[in-house]
Amino acid sequence: MVKNNVFIVVLAMLTMTAIHSCNTDQKATFTGAEGEVKLVTLDPGHFHAALVQKNMYPQVHPDVVVYAPDGDDLNEHLKRIEGYNTRTDNPTRWNEIVYRGEDFFARMIAEKKGNVMVTAGNNRKKTEYIKNAIEAGMNVLADKPMAINVQNFEILKQAFESAEKKNVLLFDIMTERFEITTMLQREFSMLPEVFGVLEKGTPEDPAVTKESVHHFFKYVSGAPLKRPAWFYDVEQQGEGIVDVTTHLVDLVQWECFPEVILDVQDVNIVSAKRWTTDMNREQFTLSTALPEYPDYLKKDVSDDILRVYSNGEINYTLRGVHARISVIWNYMAPEGTGDTHYSIMRGTKANLIIRQGAEQSYVPTLYIEPVTNLDEKTLTDNLAKIQASFPGVELKKLETGWEVIVPQHYHNGHEAHFGQVAERYLQYLVDGKLPDWEVPNMITKYFTITKALEIAKGN
Repeated sequence: MVKNNVFIVVLAMLTMTAIHSCNTDQKATFTGAEGEVKLVTLDPGHFHAALVQKNMYPQVHPDVVVYAPDGDDLNEHLKRIEGYNTRTDNPTRWNEIVYRGEDFFARMIAEKKGNVMVTAGNNRKKTEYIKNAIEAGMNVLADKPMAINVQNFEILKQAFESAEKKNVLLFDIMTERFEITTMLQREFSMLPEVFGVLEKGTPEDPAVTKESVHHFFKYVSGAPLKRPAWFYDVEQQGEGIVDVTTHLVDLVQWECFPEVILDVQDVNIVSAKRWTTDMNREQFTLSTALPEYPDYLKKDVSDDILRVYSNGEINYTLRGVHARISVIWNYMAPEGTGDTHYSIMRGTKANLIIRQGAEQSYVPTLYIEPVTNLDEKTLTDNLAKIQASFPGVELKKLETGWEVIVPQHYHNGHEAHFGQVAERYLQYLVDGKLPDWEVPNMITKYFTITKALEIAKGN
C-alpha cells in the first residue's frame, strides 16, 4: 500500500512537471546556422522594411512571409524586393510568400511561420502589433518609432516586460549609430586628453545639440520615393517630434553615456515645441501619385494647403546634461543637396562638431575645435587609438582646429546601415540577449519623445 501511494505521488509530480513544462515559454535557440532565422514582414508600408532585405544574410532563410492588406504599400514593397533580386550587382534571392487580407495580423499570429517579425510602416497600431507578436513568442525587429504618444509608450513598456518573460528580443532599428562621423564623434569624446569631459551646458547653450533636416520628396535606391498618403497623417505616422527625433535622442544617450543604463528619472523636459510643414495639392500629388487629399487628411487642410506637424524641438536634460534636438521636414531639397545633419558635443578641452552643408558638399564631416590649448602631439598620439578601430582615418589642420579625414569606403550610405543593424540584431539572437543597457535605454528614449510631444501640445 505504501509503495502504491509513493508511486501515485511520484506520478502526480511528474505530471505536474510535464504540465508546467508545456506552459513555460521555451527560448528558441539560435546558433548562427544557415537559414535558421525565418523572417515575417508585417504590413510593410515604409521603404525601411525593404532595406532590411537589401542584402542576404547566411543566417536568414531566403523565404520571407509577408502579411499585409492588399494595396499600394504592399505592391511598392514587393517591387523593391524584386529590384534587389534582379539587379546586376550582387542580386539577392528572396522568395516573398505573400498573404493579402484585412485579417493579416490575426493570420500571422495564427500561422506563426517565422521566428522574427520585421515591421516598418503605419504607426497607428504598430505598438499593439509589437506587443501581441511578442506575446505570441516572436522576436521583433522594428523600425522607429515604436511609440508615437504617451498611450503607446505605456503599451511599449508592457511589450518589453512580455519580451523578458517570453525570452524573445525586441529591438528598434537605430541606423544612425552606424554613420561614420557619428561613430567617430563618439570615439573622440571618450578620449579625455583630447575632449576633456562633457560640459553640462545650459538651456541657452546646451552641451549637446543635434539638428536633422529631411525632405518629403526624395530618391531611394535610385528611384523617386512614392510616399503613402498616410505618411502625412500624424495620427498614423506620428508627429515629427516623435519620429526622426527617436534617432537624435538615441544618439544623445549613446554618445554622452556610452553603455550606461539610463532611466526615465534621468530625463527632465525643459521645453518642447512643434510646427507644420505646408504643401499644396500639386506637391502632394507629386509625392503620392494621388490627385486628391484622402478624407482622413482633410482635418489638416485649409485653403487647399496640407499642414503637417512634422517639425519639432526638444530642450531637455539627461543626468544634468543639457541637450537640444530638432527635426525639420522641408518638401524637397535644392538640386544637388539632400538630408542634412548637424551635431555638436561640447567638451572642456574641445568641441566635436559634425557639419553637412554646402562647404562640406553635403557630406557629413567631423571637426575638432579646441576650446583650450590642445597640442598636435597629444592629438596625434590619441589618433592612434582611433586608427586601431578605424584604419585610414587622418586629421587635417585648419585655422579653427582639425578636420577628421575619413576614407571614402566608410561612407557607405544610409541604406547600407539597415543591413548593419540587422547583422547586429542577428548576433544578439545568437547571444540570446541584448546588451544590459539597451532595453532600459530604449524605454528612456521613448519616454523622452512622447513626453515632449505631450508638453509641446500643451497637454
